[in-house]
Amino acid sequence: MAEEVRREWFDKDYYQVLGVAKNASAAEIKKAYRKLAQRFHPDAKPGDADAEARFKEISAAYDVLGDEEKRASYDRVREMGTAGFGGFGPGGGAGSGWPGGFTTTGPDGTRYVNVEDLGDLGDLFGGLFGGSRQRGRAPRTQRGTDLETTVEVSFDDAMVGTTAPVKLTGHWVCRTCHGSGAAPGTSPVTCPECGGSGEVVVDQGVFSMAQPCPRCGATGRLIETPCPTCHGRGSERRTRTLQVKIPPGVKDGARIKLAGKGEPGPAGGRPGDLFVRVHVEAHQVFGRKGDNLTVQLPISYPEAALGANVQVPTLNGPVTLKVPAGTPSGKTFRVKGRGAPKKGGHGDLLVTVEVEVPGKLSKDEKQLLRQLQEARPDSPRQRLGVA
Repeated sequence: MAEEVRREWFDKDYYQVLGVAKNASAAEIKKAYRKLAQRFHPDAKPGDADAEARFKEISAAYDVLGDEEKRASYDRVREMGTAGFGGFGPGGGAGSGWPGGFTTTGPDGTRYVNVEDLGDLGDLFGGLFGGSRQRGRAPRTQRGTDLETTVEVSFDDAMVGTTAPVKLTGHWVCRTCHGSGAAPGTSPVTCPECGGSGEVVVDQGVFSMAQPCPRCGATGRLIETPCPTCHGRGSERRTRTLQVKIPPGVKDGARIKLAGKGEPGPAGGRPGDLFVRVHVEAHQVFGRKGDNLTVQLPISYPEAALGANVQVPTLNGPVTLKVPAGTPSGKTFRVKGRGAPKKGGHGDLLVTVEVEVPGKLSKDEKQLLRQLQEARPDSPRQRLGVA
């Protein structure tokens, strides 16, 4: 745990940087980071130095709060700072700001720090007193930014599954140096300032503290001959096309994750992820409710009154539905296994019948309907108390 401590943890409120509460969930922290990263990303505001600095600050905050163990260490450090560890600043020491339980008073009245009594805190700061262990640690690389895009597929393709192309423009791994940042035939060298650890140990009086190496920017390496294409960045801006596999039965608004297909991380860091939001086009015949499909089926008045076997469209061709005599308009029937694909099978088809009233009638049709009306003189509105 000691290796995680950074000087800026005492000075920077990462929760404030991301605009979240101290008790925010991991999901809330990730959502806040994505929103801010998209807003201040250098590609969104090219040439804006303030935005670039803000983006780095946001990334540093998420690097800590987005990691469960590092966040726990950070919270402990911040709690100790507010508890009165006032001697952590430059030139400060473990003076009166230390809690009394960690100090003793000598015969001459001088107060001393009992490092052995720090317990877990001693474990936390064990690497800071003397600090030499910090140099042996490999530098932490920063993860690339997650990306999100949308793809539109037809209803039919969504039902059977398909592969859809997605075109993206952004920073991807450089094709010349393959992400190393160094010119072909050369390689990055270990930073002589930090010995490849990405940090240097600075004397703070009573103890030493690790800080990011100013020479290599905490990467632990130097690029003596930058790549002519990406100028040492390790990535270049270009357009690429990816093929996204759309599973059968995908729902409108579904989010598909392509791990490692986001932007590459700086200095060889692992890439972020790509999230593809699927938009399914509406169908002329079918609707959808979860894994069930829906269809509105017109039937005639004689079919509803007398009953009939009628044809119903499905994804795999028509099937026969038995409509019982006296079926009212708006009644829904269920056809098993004719819905959308799902894990382990298919949903159902929900068929809602609608009694169709003809807009125009022939002379003979009118005469037959008058005869029917005379044969049934009772009004269907009698139960409402009106004629």
